[in-house]
Amino acid sequence: MPRKFFRRYLPDSGSVRRHQRMQLFGRLLHDPNLWHLNRHSVAGGLAIGLFLAFMPMPFQMIPAAALAILLRVNLPMALAGVWVSNPLTMAPMLYFQYRMGKLLMGERIRETGFEPTLQWFWAELTLIWQPLLLGSMLCGMVSALAGYGFIHLLWRLNIRRHLRRRKEKRAARAAARRGETAAVSSDDRHRSSPSGPCAARGQDHGSP
Repeated sequence: MPRKFFRRYLPDSGSVRRHQRMQLFGRLLHDPNLWHLNRHSVAGGLAIGLFLAFMPMPFQMIPAAALAILLRVNLPMALAGVWVSNPLTMAPMLYFQYRMGKLLMGERIRETGFEPTLQWFWAELTLIWQPLLLGSMLCGMVSALAGYGFIHLLWRLNIRRHLRRRKEKRAARAAARRGETAAVSSDDRHRSSPSGPCAARGQDHGSP
């Protein structure tokens, strides 16, 4: 199921190569390892995408693609993971990361003048960059590890389910074969056993 699911919903190699921001990587995108759908490649790609999704930087797809190429993991999954951070989620994510960084640094959070907008974050970046970067690194690493583990768990559960279904099918086929064998044996015994009027006459002639 995971392989079929990801093949259905992830962008194909042709559309990724045609993407404007991906064309700068040129022939590097022809590496077949970037398109493999195994659990290590998919998990690695998702970990890269989720980590960079929490980094306060523009054009996150480009470093995500560069890391996927460098580590030879699934490129479409890395690009998909980056989109956890999007125009709707970016401001709340940055605020949460800023608060987390402040908490780790043991500093008070600036409440006055705060606006939950990207414009405020970029304008105040020189004052808040340290807690923001610290919180971003922490959230990125936790999310990357969680995503990596989730893919491995999903793959393992799918393998167990597949093996269980195959075992059940084998058991059903074996039971069906045993039933057929028992039916054939019963028919053979029925044919070989004496029965009917002829058998009764034979028994009469053989009696004293």
